[in-house]
Amino acid sequence: MMIRNSIALVTGANRGIGAAMVDAQLAAGAAKVYAAARQPVAHADPRVVPLELDVADPAAIAAAAERAGDVTLLINNAGVLEGGDIFTAGADAVERQLVVNGLAPLRLAAAFAPALRRSQGAIANILSVVALAPMPGLASYSASKALAASLTGSLRASLAGDGVSVHAVFPGPVDTDMAAEIDMPKTSPADVAAAVLAGIEAGDAEIFPDAFARQVAAGWAQDPRAVAAQFAA
Repeated sequence: MMIRNSIALVTGANRGIGAAMVDAQLAAGAAKVYAAARQPVAHADPRVVPLELDVADPAAIAAAAERAGDVTLLINNAGVLEGGDIFTAGADAVERQLVVNGLAPLRLAAAFAPALRRSQGAIANILSVVALAPMPGLASYSASKALAASLTGSLRASLAGDGVSVHAVFPGPVDTDMAAEIDMPKTSPADVAAAVLAGIEAGDAEIFPDAFARQVAAGWAQDPRAVAAQFAA
């Protein structure tokens, strides 16, 4: 699909990749962008419609779908990250992140599916390279993104016959508040947003929006166990 004249909804639009996605879509000529976050997002561009949304609340998701029934592009970006190995983080951390990172994109896709079927639109789920192989220091986050990646594939298969494209986005480290404690070179949110939109327009099922992610993708295609071993180390 083309971004120009699209009507998008971006979750987690108050900062980081989400805020950059809003600006990138405006620059690409989107007709309207619903900027969804727990606290309404103010923006100078009149095409931006602030939308209060807690993605962990199914009732709030249903209300958002009622209000934004003209959406043609859903970008599931909202996420949470808790560090620690699997025993330090524990099952409660896994559960908290599964709700936001894994189940919320599915619930949003289901709520907006009627609108997206009408428009033959698109869904882009912002995942992570750790969805491919876990990093022990991000054990529960990795698990939640792996679930989201699997569900993204299921959504793609279920919606393909309706003309709705579903894109899985696998960024590496991005320079956001959420990744502030990760000591690695990071890509700017603006560069990631631009690559995501380019991938959507190109019809790429999987989008690796930065150099680190593309390196991981190449390694994964050649030897997944080697990538897993590298991440584990």
